[in-house]
Amino acid sequence: MDRKEGVSLITRYIVMIFFGLFNLALIYFIFTPLTVYPVYLILSKLNDSTILISLKPIPAILFKGYIAQIINACVAGSAYYLLLVLNLSTPMDWKRRIKSLSFVLISFLIINIIRIVTFALLVPKGYQYFDAAHELSWYFGSSIMLIILWFSSVLIFKIRGVPVYSDLKSIYQDIRR
Repeated sequence: MDRKEGVSLITRYIVMIFFGLFNLALIYFIFTPLTVYPVYLILSKLNDSTILISLKPIPAILFKGYIAQIINACVAGSAYYLLLVLNLSTPMDWKRRIKSLSFVLISFLIINIIRIVTFALLVPKGYQYFDAAHELSWYFGSSIMLIILWFSSVLIFKIRGVPVYSDLKSIYQDIRR
């Protein structure tokens, strides 16, 4: 590993730690408005009486007589963090990293907005539909979605490294020299 690769490796892991500090506050600061406003805009196009009640402490939207609170779990900060960690813990050139990271984060944001809007549309149909869809997507859908997004990124951007393992292998090989 040359000096440039070593600096890149250290920088990548420092960025990962930085984003993970403070209970993912920076991720929620970035992605909460990016999630709430599009959900509100879409729901307001579907129903004129939709109101954005609050942004803090918990964002809430009044839609068809129901209040939808978009809590941190809905924003899915830990999912964004996992995608960030997978990206940063995999060696690749910075152009590929930016493209890959943009792809997975924007794709997840769009899918998450669609998911929240779908749930909001299910609530007036009956709580049992909402609850079943919510439970199914919470326990199974989110994990499958993250796996599909990461492997899609690997295929699209021809990522050859394996998260963490490739870095450890490179360090080990340098130590053995």
